[in-house]
Amino acid sequence: MISCENGEKLVKIARSAVKYYLTDSTIIDPEGIARVSHKVGAFVTLNSLDRDNKEHLRGCIGYPLPEKRLYKSVIEASIAAATQDPRFPRVTLHELANIIFEISVLTPLEEIKAESTADYEKNIKIGRDGLILQSPYGAGLLLPQVPVEMNWSVNDYLSNLCRKAGAPSSTWLISRWKLFRFEAFVFKELTPDGKVIRVTLESKDSL
Repeated sequence: MISCENGEKLVKIARSAVKYYLTDSTIIDPEGIARVSHKVGAFVTLNSLDRDNKEHLRGCIGYPLPEKRLYKSVIEASIAAATQDPRFPRVTLHELANIIFEISVLTPLEEIKAESTADYEKNIKIGRDGLILQSPYGAGLLLPQVPVEMNWSVNDYLSNLCRKAGAPSSTWLISRWKLFRFEAFVFKELTPDGKVIRVTLESKDSL
């Protein structure tokens, strides 16, 4: 469980990490973070605002496994999201005034065992579960906020997860592949460098 206070602290750390790195390649060493120093998976998402204040993905990088202390994961993931996401050009310092920072702190992974479509529908809940697929084609991960934003059903969710892993969209029932779920505590800025809130995803029954 991540408190709102620590969630806000992590978002501010992420923004500071990117700002200082883009300024002079400095890796920050924040203070006062003992309560958020345990090892846990985390992702940092950067969204840019257009003229209508609609958000558009600008970068997203993270660590699904609890390999690093949380604040280190956030610092490294935020810098990577700004400078290493292969889908986007490197973020500029000038852009930061128009970018919203979002942090997702992940719970431990839980493998989903299923024999049929009905089993998946029982075990996956839109608005709660993020998913990771491991297949011979590669691995794919989608955060739990993605299917909510895209208004996907469970089947849509799994099909798009396969595409993310580089696999055909209709092959998620192959038994030798491994599917994991996780939940996330999500914190984000309401406006660039503004108030930080905890995001409550709209839970939906599996469709």
